[in-house]
Amino acid sequence: MYKDLFISNWARTAYLDFGGDKRDTMSIDGGEDFDYMADDGDIANVMVDEVHGGFFDRDRVEVNVDYDLLTRVTDTSSAQARKGKDIQGIPWDRLHITRQNYRRTRIEQYKNYENIPSSGELMDRKCKQMEKGGKYYEFQYNTRMVKPTILHFQLRNLVWATSKHDVYFMSNSSVIHWSATSCTLSEVLNFVGHVAPLERHPGSLLEGFSRTQISTLAVKDKLLVAGGFQGELTCKVLDRPGVSFCTRTTFDDNAITNAIDIYKDQNGNTRFMASNNDSSLREYDAERFQLLNHFRFPWPVNHTSISPDRKLVTVVGDSCDGLLVDSRNGKNVASLVGHLDYSFASAWHPDGLTFATGNQDKTSRVWDVRNLSSSLAILKGNLGAVRSIRYSSDGQFMIVAEPADFVHIYSTKADYKKRQELDFFGEISGVALSPDDESLFIGVWDRVYASLLQYSMRRELGYLNCLL
Repeated sequence: MYKDLFISNWARTAYLDFGGDKRDTMSIDGGEDFDYMADDGDIANVMVDEVHGGFFDRDRVEVNVDYDLLTRVTDTSSAQARKGKDIQGIPWDRLHITRQNYRRTRIEQYKNYENIPSSGELMDRKCKQMEKGGKYYEFQYNTRMVKPTILHFQLRNLVWATSKHDVYFMSNSSVIHWSATSCTLSEVLNFVGHVAPLERHPGSLLEGFSRTQISTLAVKDKLLVAGGFQGELTCKVLDRPGVSFCTRTTFDDNAITNAIDIYKDQNGNTRFMASNNDSSLREYDAERFQLLNHFRFPWPVNHTSISPDRKLVTVVGDSCDGLLVDSRNGKNVASLVGHLDYSFASAWHPDGLTFATGNQDKTSRVWDVRNLSSSLAILKGNLGAVRSIRYSSDGQFMIVAEPADFVHIYSTKADYKKRQELDFFGEISGVALSPDDESLFIGVWDRVYASLLQYSMRRELGYLNCLL
């Protein structure tokens, strides 16, 4: 089996043992300790086997270069980046390969994960990438104090921003808050031990959970919801002490919580939807934490998103075709036909007329509810599956994240035909726009170069950024 440059020992083991299907990877290693996709799949080691000269092989670096210097943790500011420092702090001038050559090698050798063989290769032949050259967001800061992690290699919604300064993300067994203003970290929830609710709600498991393996996360409107590998849902209201609600949605063998969508209903009440591998979508009231709806589908549900008018839900999962369903009863309104593999991402444009889906065939597709016979646009990536999609709140941009190295920002005003490409190295744990669209955050997982990248919306007069 192909050795992916960035995939971990655990992920490769899952791929070999189970054909890579997420429904079979509920247990990481069968032991007491969690394994968070860390070993020989990170930047510090990938070149030992794949490229001439070890990236940080002590015996291969220049004699006058100290090994510890190469791996020293340093943040990078926009001013330093403008002077030529690598945004991730990678010392290319001291290595045996240039950034340009390594980028070429990565693109040539990266193996896209597929459930349907050759889906990405077929789309590569069918589609051309949209024009690069957009300049919508500019690099602001990279902090290596932040150490994002990934538990499941197909599930990458693990970074959320509640303001342009406040970011929540998964790091090992903890949900961590990062303040970009004070540059401080604080632990919000730790799942390595016992977590139990302080409040009493019908259906809540008062005994709570122990050693929950978190597969997905959502933070919005002062609500944090974490989903687990065994169908667990843990809810915390950010301005209240402790946990408010714990439940296990299913005892099905395929119980992974794949995605969570938090939103306001038409009356302004907070709701959330949980997409699960037991082929179900569940909607909860976040005020009383009661189950409102339970919709079942023919295949595991990987992601859902609700339309701005709250009438329609996009449902994608372990099927080449997606669905558009009625939010009141789960009945099928239309099928979304065109993708060649399984989908793991979806998002609605604020206008409520268009939405997007992301697939392991390396493309995202844009759809118009007024004509779903074919997609409006097919947007091809560089390396692999589309794992996350976000629209800006003003609808001007669509953010598309690949599993590693690339985030694309498409201009909706240009009909998605122009894009900005953010280029870095590392597995992407999640992407998040601040509610005001001013900041874009990208979680990068790597043993040495794990970090949080921050970009700021570009302005015609750069000095305005200092006033924000």
